[in-house]
Amino acid sequence: MKSLAARFVAFVLVLIFASSPVWATCGGGGGGGGGGMAGGGGGQTTAYPVPWKVPDPKAAPVKAGLILYWFPASADEIKMSSLRESRELSLYASQCVTMQLDDMRDPLAEKLVGGSKLPVAVLATPDGSPIGKVDNKDGKLKVGDVEKLVTTEMKSRKANADTTLKDAKAKADAGDKPAAIALYQSLVAQKCMFPDKAKDAAKELKKLGAENIGEIPVAPIFDQKISAQIVRTMKRGLAAENKAQYVLADKLYSEAHSMDLADPTPLRFLGELHRHHIGDWEKAKMEFHQILDMPADPLSRAVALHGLGKITIHEGEFKKGLHLMEDSVAVYPLALAYRNLAVYWNSEGDLTQGNYYTEKALAMAPQDPYNLVFAAVFMAASGKKEEALKIAMDNINLLPASYNLAAIFAQNGQKEKALDLLKRHFYKYERYQDVRAKEMMEARVDAVFDSLRQDKDFIALTKDADGRLPMPMSPKEAEGGMKMN
Repeated sequence: MKSLAARFVAFVLVLIFASSPVWATCGGGGGGGGGGMAGGGGGQTTAYPVPWKVPDPKAAPVKAGLILYWFPASADEIKMSSLRESRELSLYASQCVTMQLDDMRDPLAEKLVGGSKLPVAVLATPDGSPIGKVDNKDGKLKVGDVEKLVTTEMKSRKANADTTLKDAKAKADAGDKPAAIALYQSLVAQKCMFPDKAKDAAKELKKLGAENIGEIPVAPIFDQKISAQIVRTMKRGLAAENKAQYVLADKLYSEAHSMDLADPTPLRFLGELHRHHIGDWEKAKMEFHQILDMPADPLSRAVALHGLGKITIHEGEFKKGLHLMEDSVAVYPLALAYRNLAVYWNSEGDLTQGNYYTEKALAMAPQDPYNLVFAAVFMAASGKKEEALKIAMDNINLLPASYNLAAIFAQNGQKEKALDLLKRHFYKYERYQDVRAKEMMEARVDAVFDSLRQDKDFIALTKDADGRLPMPMSPKEAEGGMKMN
């Protein structure tokens, strides 16, 4: 029987990812768009999912900022909880407030929860000292109460920062330069939580001749009226994206970004839209790098790392792209990144690693038809061709999975069916020529289509790959110095 912790891991990942849309399959990897949350069937409606993470015993312990613990009472409570979506908590996650989904197996649980009945939310310091707690009401936690808990503590700490600024100025005015510099530097060290106060301190440090202050980020906007407008705009953009109205989605995400340049979420949606749907990789790279260069929540950072990894692999730097995607899942687990890691290792001929990452993705939504089709591609590659074919036939009308369905039929030697499905993918599903051409190139080098590599009909179907940049090699061939024809 699985431990409660293991069940929570599985449930939270399923709940976060399983309700996301699947658009183009991005070759064998599948999914994309929707701010990097695409992974299963249905329409993604959450613009600001809170990046809750299950504690990883192998990860370095949190040493700075705060930790917001959520101790749910059950898997059903996770499924229905309002704590799953919040712009405010999402922004705090980019200001050194770790969002941790936990259970009573945590060694600190008794100290944090005390005599409270689950579910409960607790704000604490990294050493486990409780700061405040929100108890449930009629078995439910309200996101507004949890937001208030964090906001109250942040305001208190900000007030202390204001006091420190005044004390530092008084020291400077009194001629005690070393003491003033020390106080100002203590504020600069808090730039993750309070970038505006750190910026004020940095200005004063420059006046005092201090050097190597470093860059101070812009503070995000928490004003309720502006925040509500940003959320509305993002949801309109997401609705447009779900309807394949990509130009409108681009416009709305850009509007939301302009309202708060320090909010990484609109950039995340823009980066995925440009990478996956529109095929403007230069814009996508710029947006992903912006996220990595700013304080950003773990989800946004993970999406940016994955997106850059996928693009980098397409551009022929396989190992660099692999490491970026490995960094992505280390920061925050994404079904999208797990699938593309599976694709990488399958192309490398390492079915063990390919299956490992396939199972990671599948565990997030084991009953989702797209995930089943994706897993069936690797079943076919490992010799379970009849089982894979049955899954393909059961899901043959799943348009977003056309590429992977084609891969299953190709590995079963059914050329005509494979070509029909690839044609459906390229011309019924894809809407932008740049994306179509990139995916034709990916099909030409994808190991799942080895049986068709020299076939004249396959070459004709993927003709838009002709005349582009030199075709990248598979990872294995790259290491061997060979080039694919």
